[in-house]
Amino acid sequence: MSLLSLRDVTVTARLGGIDVELLRRVSFELAAGGVLGLVGESGAGKSMVGRLIAGLLPDGFRVSAGRVMFDGADLLGQPAAAVRRLLGRRIAFIPQEPSAALDPVRTIGWQFGQHLARLGVARGMRPARAAAALAEVGLRDPAGVLGRYAHQLSGGECQRVLIALAFCSAPALVVADEPTTALDVTTQATIVALLRRMQAAHGTAVLFITHDLRLAHDVCDDVMVLYAGDPVERGPADRLFTAPAHPYTRALLAANPRLTGPRTMLRALPDTMPGPLAFAAAPGCRFASRCEIADPACAASPPVWRLVAEGHDVGCAPACQAGLRRVAAAAMPAPANAGVPVLRVAGLGKVYPGGWGRPATVALEPVSLEVAPGEIVGIVGESGSGKSTLARLLVGLETPSSGTVTLDGTDVTAANRANDARRRAALQMVFQNPQSALNPRHTVNQLVTQAMEVARAPMAARHARAAELLRAIGLSPELGGRYPFQLSGGQRQRVNIARALCATPRILLADEIVSGLDVSVQAQLLNLLLRLRDEMGVAILVISHDLSVVRYLCDRVLVLHRGRMVESGAAAEMFARPRSDYTRALLAACPPDPLPVAEGMPT
Repeated sequence: MSLLSLRDVTVTARLGGIDVELLRRVSFELAAGGVLGLVGESGAGKSMVGRLIAGLLPDGFRVSAGRVMFDGADLLGQPAAAVRRLLGRRIAFIPQEPSAALDPVRTIGWQFGQHLARLGVARGMRPARAAAALAEVGLRDPAGVLGRYAHQLSGGECQRVLIALAFCSAPALVVADEPTTALDVTTQATIVALLRRMQAAHGTAVLFITHDLRLAHDVCDDVMVLYAGDPVERGPADRLFTAPAHPYTRALLAANPRLTGPRTMLRALPDTMPGPLAFAAAPGCRFASRCEIADPACAASPPVWRLVAEGHDVGCAPACQAGLRRVAAAAMPAPANAGVPVLRVAGLGKVYPGGWGRPATVALEPVSLEVAPGEIVGIVGESGSGKSTLARLLVGLETPSSGTVTLDGTDVTAANRANDARRRAALQMVFQNPQSALNPRHTVNQLVTQAMEVARAPMAARHARAAELLRAIGLSPELGGRYPFQLSGGQRQRVNIARALCATPRILLADEIVSGLDVSVQAQLLNLLLRLRDEMGVAILVISHDLSVVRYLCDRVLVLHRGRMVESGAAAEMFARPRSDYTRALLAACPPDPLPVAEGMPT
C-alpha cells in the first residue's frame, strides 16, 4: 500500500479573470521507505506539489479535482487542524534555503526547543533530545551548536540542522525541496549520504524535489518529470534517464553538461516555459510550443498516457514518439587562446592578522597563474578553499599580503585611483546572484550601461549601447525599459553579463553564475559565454563548485584546498587523470552521469 498517493490532482487559480489550471491531473504513488524525485524547470510545479501536501497553497488557489491520500486518508477531506497536527510529526519538510528557514535572531537550541515542545517532549528532556538529534546528523559538538545562531554555522551545517529537525519526530514522509542547491560537491555528497542513512534508520519515504538531473538519477528510486504544471513522464530513475520517452525529458538531458565522455556543445531548449496566464490557451500539450517534433494536433488536445515499459509511462502523442531519434551533438569549438597573457598573477596571497589572542588566518597561500586572451580558466574547490578570496584580490576588493597582479603588462597591485581605473577597464565581475546585484529601481537600459555613467554619456548613446549589448547576449532590445522583477532568472543573469561587457573588458570573472539555475537556462548561459569568448576574444575566469560546468567550459583548471593551490593544468587532463588526492575526492563526490548518453535534442 502506498504511503502517499496523488490521484488526478488539479490545482486551479483565478488569474486575469479566468480559471487557470496550474497543476493538471498529477498522479503518482510513493511507498514507505521509497524516494520519488520531482524534476523540471522553474515554474514546472514541483514546489507547488509540496505546498499542496502541506495544505499551504496560496490564497485563491484551490484543488478543483483529485485526491491526496496519505496513509490511507484523504488530506483534502480532513479539517485544517488535523492536517496541521500531521506536519512536523508524520510529515516533515526540508526547505531549500537553510539560512532563510532558520530564525537569525534565535539560537539553534531555542528553535529546536520550540519544535520539541510542539511534539510534546517535556521541557527537561529537550536539550538532551536536541543534542542527540544533532549528533545523529554528524554535527560535532552538538551542545555547542545549540548555543549558536544560524549565521555562525556554514551552509552545510545549517542544512544538517534542518535535517535533524525534520527527522527528530521519526516522520513517515519527508518532503525535501532542493536540499542541496548551491552546496559544494563534497557537502552535497555528505548531505545526500546523510539523507539516505536517516531514511534507512527511520523507514521514511522521501519526496525529493530538484532541478539537478544527475542528483535525481543518483538518489531517487522513481522520478516524475513536470512541465508547466503537467506531468509528462514517470518511471524508475535508471530507466527514465537512460531511455527517456518524452521530448522534454530528452531535451533536459541534452542540456545537461557531463563529467565523462566527449565534450560536445549543449543543445539548449529554445525560448522559456510559458507563464501561468498562457496555460488557459493551451488545452493540449503545454510543451508543444518548444517541442521540435510536435504535431499540430499536440496543442489541441491533452496527450494520452501510454505505458512504454514496466512502471514507465509517458504522456505524449504516438506520432511524436515515432519522431524521436538521437542526433549527433556538435563538437566544441577549438579555443583561440594565444598571445601575450592578459593577466599575470605572481605569488598572490592573503593573510588576515590575528589579535586578542587569536592567531593570524591564512586565507590564501601564494598563487601564481597566467591567462591568455580568449582562454577560459576554472577555479574550483569547496567552500572556504580560497576561491572568493582570490576573486576579491583580483578585482581590488582586498589588499594582498604578498604578490602582484599584472593586467596587459601593467602592475596594478597597489591600491590607487589610476590602478583602480585600469582594473575596471580590463576586468569585470559577473556576480552569482543577479537578484541582489541588480538595482531593482533601475531599468535594464540603465543597468547594462552603468559603466557610461562616470563619463556622463547622453541617454541616447546609452540606449544605443544598451540595445547593442542586449543583442549580443541574446535578448531583445525591447526589454530595455523593463525592471529586474519583470525578467526571469535567466534573463536577469544575462543582464548581469551585459553590464560587465559594457566597458569592453579583457577578462570576465564569473562567480557561480549558473548556481541553482535550471539545466535549460544554464545551457543557454554556458553557450553564451563560449560565444562571447569566440566573438570578442574575452578571457573568462570561472569560479564554480559544479565540476560538470567547469569541464564543459574551461581550457585549464586551478584546484584550491584550504587556501592552497593543490593542482593546476589542462582541464581534459585533470578530469581524466587527476594528480591530487583532493581533486580525486572532488570528482568521486559528484553523482555519476546516467548511461547510456541521451545525445542531442530530438528532431
